[in-house]
Amino acid sequence: MPAFAEPTRVVVRVLSQDGKFVGDHTGGARVTLRDAQSGRTLAQGVTKGGTGDTDRIMRANGRSPLIQTDGAATFDAIVDIVEPTLVDLEAAGPLGRPWSLIKVTSRRWIVPGEPVDVGNGWMVELPGLAITPTASRDGSAVMVRAKVELMCGCPITPGGEWDASEYKVIATVWSGGRKLTETPLPFKESPGVFGGPVDVPSSTKAQIYVSAVNTRTGNSGLVSVPAPQRDEPLVKSRKPAG
Repeated sequence: MPAFAEPTRVVVRVLSQDGKFVGDHTGGARVTLRDAQSGRTLAQGVTKGGTGDTDRIMRANGRSPLIQTDGAATFDAIVDIVEPTLVDLEAAGPLGRPWSLIKVTSRRWIVPGEPVDVGNGWMVELPGLAITPTASRDGSAVMVRAKVELMCGCPITPGGEWDASEYKVIATVWSGGRKLTETPLPFKESPGVFGGPVDVPSSTKAQIYVSAVNTRTGNSGLVSVPAPQRDEPLVKSRKPAG
Protein backbone atom coordinates (compact mmCIF):
# COMPACT_ATOMS: atom_id res chain seq x y z
CA MET A 1 0.00 0.00 0.00
CA PRO A 2 1.32 3.48 -0.84
CA ALA A 3 2.00 5.83 2.07
CA PHE A 4 -0.22 8.90 2.32
CA ALA A 5 0.69 12.12 4.14
CA GLU A 6 -1.55 13.00 7.05
CA PRO A 7 -2.12 16.71 7.80
CA THR A 8 -0.98 17.43 11.34
CA ARG A 9 -1.45 20.73 13.15
CA VAL A 10 1.55 22.41 14.80
CA VAL A 11 1.12 25.59 16.89
CA VAL A 12 4.32 27.54 17.58
CA ARG A 13 4.76 30.39 20.06
CA VAL A 14 7.90 32.47 20.53
CA LEU A 15 8.40 33.95 24.00
CA SER A 16 10.76 36.84 24.62
CA GLN A 17 13.19 36.03 27.43
CA ASP A 18 12.03 37.85 30.58
CA GLY A 19 9.05 39.12 28.58
CA LYS A 20 5.97 38.19 26.59
CA PHE A 21 5.14 36.75 23.18
CA VAL A 22 6.87 38.05 20.05
CA GLY A 23 4.17 39.18 17.65
CA ASP A 24 2.81 42.13 15.71
CA HIS A 25 4.28 44.82 17.99
CA THR A 26 7.86 44.05 16.91
CA GLY A 27 7.10 42.39 13.57
CA GLY A 28 6.83 38.82 14.81
CA ALA A 29 9.31 35.98 14.46
CA ARG A 30 9.87 33.94 11.29
CA VAL A 31 9.28 30.25 12.01
CA THR A 32 10.57 27.42 9.81
CA LEU A 33 9.79 23.74 10.37
CA ARG A 34 12.07 21.24 8.61
CA ASP A 35 12.41 17.47 8.44
CA ALA A 36 15.57 16.97 10.52
CA GLN A 37 16.79 14.07 8.35
CA SER A 38 16.09 15.32 4.83
CA GLY A 39 16.16 19.06 5.46
CA ARG A 40 12.84 19.44 3.61
CA THR A 41 10.84 22.48 4.66
CA LEU A 42 7.51 21.39 6.11
CA ALA A 43 6.07 24.82 6.93
CA GLN A 44 7.17 28.44 7.20
CA GLY A 45 5.53 31.62 8.41
CA VAL A 46 5.52 34.47 10.92
CA THR A 47 4.07 34.61 14.42
CA LYS A 48 1.11 36.98 14.45
CA GLY A 49 -0.97 38.41 17.28
CA GLY A 50 -0.53 40.26 20.54
CA THR A 51 2.02 39.96 23.33
CA GLY A 52 -0.39 38.15 25.67
CA ASP A 53 -1.54 38.71 29.23
CA THR A 54 1.15 40.35 31.39
CA ASP A 55 0.02 38.92 34.75
CA ARG A 56 -0.51 35.44 33.38
CA ILE A 57 2.95 35.34 31.80
CA MET A 58 5.10 37.26 34.27
CA ARG A 59 3.64 35.71 37.41
CA ALA A 60 3.21 32.15 36.18
CA ASN A 61 4.38 29.37 38.46
CA GLY A 62 3.98 25.66 38.95
CA ARG A 63 4.44 22.80 36.54
CA SER A 64 4.43 23.88 32.87
CA PRO A 65 2.00 26.74 33.54
CA LEU A 66 -0.44 27.65 30.77
CA ILE A 67 0.54 31.18 29.75
CA GLN A 68 -1.01 31.49 26.30
CA THR A 69 -4.34 33.29 25.86
CA ASP A 70 -6.63 33.99 22.93
CA GLY A 71 -5.03 36.55 20.64
CA ALA A 72 -1.47 35.90 21.82
CA ALA A 73 1.01 35.67 18.94
CA THR A 74 1.26 32.27 17.24
CA PHE A 75 2.31 30.55 14.05
CA ASP A 76 -0.36 27.96 13.25
CA ALA A 77 0.77 25.42 10.64
CA ILE A 78 -0.33 22.18 9.02
CA VAL A 79 2.47 19.77 8.15
CA ASP A 80 2.05 16.74 5.90
CA ILE A 81 4.01 13.74 7.17
CA VAL A 82 3.61 10.03 6.46
CA GLU A 83 5.45 8.63 9.48
CA PRO A 84 6.83 9.81 12.84
CA THR A 85 9.22 12.60 11.90
CA LEU A 86 11.99 14.36 13.77
CA VAL A 87 11.36 18.05 13.14
CA ASP A 88 13.69 21.03 13.49
CA LEU A 89 12.19 24.39 14.38
CA GLU A 90 14.03 27.65 13.65
CA ALA A 91 12.66 30.93 14.97
CA ALA A 92 14.24 34.27 13.99
CA GLY A 93 13.11 37.62 15.30
CA PRO A 94 11.99 40.17 15.99
CA LEU A 95 11.58 40.94 12.29
CA GLY A 96 10.68 44.55 13.03
CA ARG A 97 14.05 45.08 14.76
CA PRO A 98 16.42 43.48 12.19
CA TRP A 99 19.60 44.88 13.80
CA SER A 100 18.72 42.95 16.98
CA LEU A 101 17.48 39.76 15.27
CA ILE A 102 18.33 36.48 17.01
CA LYS A 103 17.81 32.90 15.82
CA VAL A 104 16.99 29.95 18.05
CA THR A 105 16.39 26.29 17.22
CA SER A 106 14.50 23.41 18.78
CA ARG A 107 13.83 19.78 17.84
CA ARG A 108 11.06 17.29 18.59
CA TRP A 109 9.26 14.26 17.20
CA ILE A 110 5.92 14.75 15.49
CA VAL A 111 3.58 11.85 14.84
CA PRO A 112 1.08 11.96 11.94
CA GLY A 113 -2.38 12.88 13.14
CA GLU A 114 -1.24 13.86 16.65
CA PRO A 115 -1.39 17.67 16.76
CA VAL A 116 1.16 19.75 18.64
CA ASP A 117 -1.29 22.25 20.06
CA VAL A 118 -1.92 21.29 23.68
CA GLY A 119 -1.12 23.85 26.38
CA ASN A 120 1.33 26.42 25.06
CA GLY A 121 2.00 24.40 21.91
CA TRP A 122 5.60 24.20 20.75
CA MET A 123 7.04 27.17 22.61
CA VAL A 124 10.60 28.47 22.25
CA GLU A 125 12.32 31.32 24.07
CA LEU A 126 14.02 34.16 22.21
CA PRO A 127 16.85 35.71 24.26
CA GLY A 128 18.06 39.25 23.91
CA LEU A 129 17.10 42.90 24.08
CA ALA A 130 16.15 44.98 21.03
CA ILE A 131 18.28 48.14 20.89
CA THR A 132 17.73 51.00 18.44
CA PRO A 133 20.65 53.46 18.62
CA THR A 134 21.34 56.80 16.94
CA ALA A 135 24.53 58.88 17.04
CA SER A 136 25.18 62.54 16.18
CA ARG A 137 28.36 64.56 16.60
CA ASP A 138 28.60 67.56 18.90
CA GLY A 139 32.19 68.84 18.68
CA SER A 140 34.58 66.30 20.14
CA ALA A 141 31.72 64.25 21.57
CA VAL A 142 29.15 62.00 19.95
CA MET A 143 25.64 62.11 21.39
CA VAL A 144 24.35 58.55 21.58
CA ARG A 145 20.70 57.69 22.22
CA ALA A 146 19.46 54.13 22.42
CA LYS A 147 15.93 52.84 22.78
CA VAL A 148 16.04 49.54 24.64
CA GLU A 149 13.08 47.16 24.78
CA LEU A 150 12.29 43.51 25.24
CA MET A 151 12.15 41.41 22.06
CA CYS A 152 8.36 41.51 22.40
CA GLY A 153 8.43 45.31 22.56
CA CYS A 154 7.53 45.41 26.25
CA PRO A 155 8.50 48.83 27.69
CA ILE A 156 11.29 49.64 30.13
CA THR A 157 10.12 52.31 32.56
CA PRO A 158 11.04 53.55 36.07
CA GLY A 159 9.29 51.33 38.62
CA GLY A 160 7.46 49.39 35.91
CA GLU A 161 7.22 45.67 35.21
CA TRP A 162 10.58 46.05 33.46
CA ASP A 163 12.20 48.56 35.81
CA ALA A 164 14.70 50.94 34.22
CA SER A 165 16.88 50.77 37.35
CA GLU A 166 17.63 47.10 36.57
CA TYR A 167 19.18 47.85 33.18
CA LYS A 168 22.81 48.80 32.56
CA VAL A 169 23.48 50.37 29.17
CA ILE A 170 27.04 51.07 27.98
CA ALA A 171 28.55 52.57 24.82
CA THR A 172 32.03 51.36 23.88
CA VAL A 173 34.09 52.87 21.08
CA TRP A 174 36.28 50.56 18.98
CA SER A 175 38.76 51.40 16.24
CA GLY A 176 41.33 49.17 14.55
CA GLY A 177 40.54 46.26 16.86
CA ARG A 178 41.10 48.34 20.03
CA LYS A 179 38.60 49.58 22.58
CA LEU A 180 39.13 53.32 22.97
CA THR A 181 36.49 54.31 25.52
CA GLU A 182 33.63 52.94 27.59
CA THR A 183 30.78 55.21 28.69
CA PRO A 184 27.66 54.34 30.76
CA LEU A 185 24.45 55.67 29.23
CA PRO A 186 21.94 56.78 31.89
CA PHE A 187 18.18 56.43 31.57
CA LYS A 188 16.67 59.50 29.90
CA GLU A 189 12.98 59.00 29.23
CA SER A 190 10.21 56.43 28.93
CA PRO A 191 9.90 54.03 27.35
CA GLY A 192 13.45 52.69 27.49
CA VAL A 193 15.52 55.60 26.17
CA PHE A 194 19.11 55.78 27.44
CA GLY A 195 21.72 58.23 26.25
CA GLY A 196 24.58 60.65 26.78
CA PRO A 197 27.79 62.08 25.30
CA VAL A 198 30.56 59.69 24.22
CA ASP A 199 34.08 60.97 23.56
CA VAL A 200 35.18 60.09 20.01
CA PRO A 201 37.92 62.12 18.26
CA SER A 202 36.46 63.65 15.09
CA SER A 203 39.36 62.36 12.97
CA THR A 204 38.92 58.75 14.12
CA LYS A 205 36.93 56.22 12.10
CA ALA A 206 35.33 54.17 14.80
CA GLN A 207 32.41 51.93 15.61
CA ILE A 208 30.20 52.50 18.64
CA TYR A 209 28.82 49.37 20.28
CA VAL A 210 25.80 49.83 22.53
CA SER A 211 25.17 47.00 24.98
CA ALA A 212 22.34 46.56 27.46
CA VAL A 213 21.88 44.01 30.22
CA ASN A 214 19.26 43.35 32.85
CA THR A 215 21.36 43.10 36.02
CA ARG A 216 18.79 40.85 37.72
CA THR A 217 18.05 38.31 34.95
CA GLY A 218 21.17 38.59 32.79
CA ASN A 219 19.15 39.05 29.60
CA SER A 220 21.22 41.19 27.25
CA GLY A 221 21.61 42.67 23.78
CA LEU A 222 24.16 44.53 21.68
CA VAL A 223 24.15 46.54 18.43
CA SER A 224 26.62 48.82 16.68
CA VAL A 225 26.47 52.18 14.93
CA PRO A 226 29.26 53.99 13.03
CA ALA A 227 30.71 56.99 14.87
CA PRO A 228 29.78 60.04 12.76
CA GLN A 229 32.57 62.19 11.37
CA ARG A 230 32.53 65.96 11.69
CA ASP A 231 29.55 67.57 9.92
CA GLU A 232 28.07 64.13 9.22
CA PRO A 233 24.28 63.96 9.74
CA LEU A 234 22.54 61.72 12.25
CA VAL A 235 23.69 58.12 11.93
CA LYS A 236 21.34 55.26 12.77
CA SER A 237 21.95 51.60 13.35
CA ARG A 238 22.17 49.68 10.10
CA LYS A 239 20.46 46.48 9.11
CA PRO A 240 23.03 43.67 9.14
CA ALA A 241 23.92 41.93 5.89
CA GLY A 242 21.75 38.90 5.14
